[in-house]
Amino acid sequence: MKIPFFKFECSQAEIDQVTSVLESGWLTTAKKASELEAAFKQRCHTDHALAVNSCTAGLHLALEAIGVNAGDKVVVPSLTFTASAEVIRYLGADPVFVDVDESTQLITRAAIEAAVAEYGDIKAVVAVHFGGQSVELVGANGVWDYCKEQGIKLVLDAAHAFPAFDSYGPVGSVGDVTCFSFYANKTMTTGEGGMVVTNDEAIAARIKTMRLHGINRDIWDRFTKANASWEYDVVAPGFKYNMPDVNAAIGLAQLERVDLFREQRQACAEYYLAQLSDIDCIQLPQARVPMAHHSWHLFPIVVKPTAPINRDQLISALNESGVGTSVHYKPLHRMTYYKEKYQLDPASFPVTERYWQGCLSLPIYPGMTTEQLAYVVQVIRANLKP
Repeated sequence: MKIPFFKFECSQAEIDQVTSVLESGWLTTAKKASELEAAFKQRCHTDHALAVNSCTAGLHLALEAIGVNAGDKVVVPSLTFTASAEVIRYLGADPVFVDVDESTQLITRAAIEAAVAEYGDIKAVVAVHFGGQSVELVGANGVWDYCKEQGIKLVLDAAHAFPAFDSYGPVGSVGDVTCFSFYANKTMTTGEGGMVVTNDEAIAARIKTMRLHGINRDIWDRFTKANASWEYDVVAPGFKYNMPDVNAAIGLAQLERVDLFREQRQACAEYYLAQLSDIDCIQLPQARVPMAHHSWHLFPIVVKPTAPINRDQLISALNESGVGTSVHYKPLHRMTYYKEKYQLDPASFPVTERYWQGCLSLPIYPGMTTEQLAYVVQVIRANLKP
């Protein structure tokens, strides 16, 4: 049996939406992007949503909009994709890497407090929602509450977390800025793309300007409104981060079914949890939120040192059996650039080290059948519990 790590769920709705854009003759940012923004901000309970061409672009725009400058310090977990930290370097600022929680792999208030105590003035935090669930943001251990107390800006990397919820409501509804990914394997996709949401009007206005060359007018307005003036102004040296309508059209069709996608992912997660729970030599993902509040973007397991084979050997066995896997993530403190520039020692990140040495992510996607799930479990059991 051949089971990919991820499979794109496409219907006639995506085809129809894209066809309508092609037939319109206007392919770049326009009506479809605006419709996606309107629908998305309603889902997130936010005042503003701005479509961009990647979550990385969104993170860059967010940090620029909140005023991160050269020499500033920005806290970020080491257990994340490089985009979460590289955008800090785009602005000449320096990432301050921290460890994560043992059970959830999420950044904690305690880790941020320790960074503040050690490094002093922290300008911002990039908190990463991992695997599909939210960082704890409100309450006694809340990262958002702490950042507000300290005057630290909070940018949330929610590439894994749509549609996810927490005690405060939808992910995206709290924090200074939240950035989502619509990359090909995410919980909804536009092929390439992302969305930035915020309740701060000034931040939204800055991002809207900077995502398209620092131009002070929408190109759609300039070229389609009757008697519109051709004139525009460049008010800042911006970027080319806008989302074309072809991509937004896919997103509109995906958004209509995103709750169904999440339910199907949850069903996969529930099957894995039930069928793998008796294998003592692996650690299964732990949810700090109710199952229905988790987006289940990933299903990461950890092969413990007590297992008969190690993580890499299990990956090889799964691949040889036709099962696709991935690793989320080799931590940034082990990546050559960050390790050498900031003299990072793996011993400073004990939880992340324990996690990454044994972690692998299993296939989980809408439309995955019970037969396919059973086959993945069968291969794992054959190698870890013969």
